[in-house]
Amino acid sequence: QVQLVESGGGLVQAGGSLRVSCVVSGGTFSRSPMGWFRQAPGKEREFVAAISWSGGSRYYTDSVKGRFTISRDNAKNTVYLQMNSLKPEDTAVYYCAGDRMTFNSRAAPTTEGAYEYWGQGTQVTVSS
Repeated sequence: QVQLVESGGGLVQAGGSLRVSCVVSGGTFSRSPMGWFRQAPGKEREFVAAISWSGGSRYYTDSVKGRFTISRDNAKNTVYLQMNSLKPEDTAVYYCAGDRMTFNSRAAPTTEGAYEYWGQGTQVTVSS
């Protein structure tokens, strides 16, 4: 059974930074692409960032490019999202998502439907 547990959310002022983490148990994390999605109040869940299991491919939605960085530590079964220069519009519940194991070291899906496993989410609130 694969479980994803996010942590690190909280309240931060605009311009500040936060790092959210996602620890994965079960499955084959070291061969699984991972992603971060977010859902703001009244809006649909949207893609934020994705990383291949090798770390060699990383993708970001346009609104976070240059501010957010996705990374992973396969030895710790953990994926991170470092968020800098936060804006009030970044306020949302952030979800970690895991894909099934793949031999493609460059795969990093950007669509919600590609992911098999999801965490419960962590709230990030950016005050103006």
